[in-house]
Amino acid sequence: MKFILRILLSALAVVLLAKLLPGIGVDSYVTAIVVALVLGLLNFLVKPVLVILTLPVTLVTFGLFLLVINAIIILLADCFVTGFEVQSVLWAIVFSLLLSFLQSILFSILKEDKKK
Repeated sequence: MKFILRILLSALAVVLLAKLLPGIGVDSYVTAIVVALVLGLLNFLVKPVLVILTLPVTLVTFGLFLLVINAIIILLADCFVTGFEVQSVLWAIVFSLLLSFLQSILFSILKEDKKK
């Protein structure tokens, strides 16, 4: 149940950012849900491989290269999902930063109080 809520909250964040950012486009709410699923899958499968392969560059740039890796993940999702459009790498970086920030806010709603 928590997984479905996380996907729906991620889709909500994708829709909100698509409305706010002119370089990002999402055709429908169903497309946003598919984008959330694809991003989750790419973050689970592809991102760890990219992080390991680019570890020296990431260390030299003090972790800032992770922004580029996140942009690559966003652009891969753009290639896989029809109806989701990212105009450039810069928009992918901005979208990635804002999506992470928005998801952290929305996911904090799902956290259970561990003191109970």
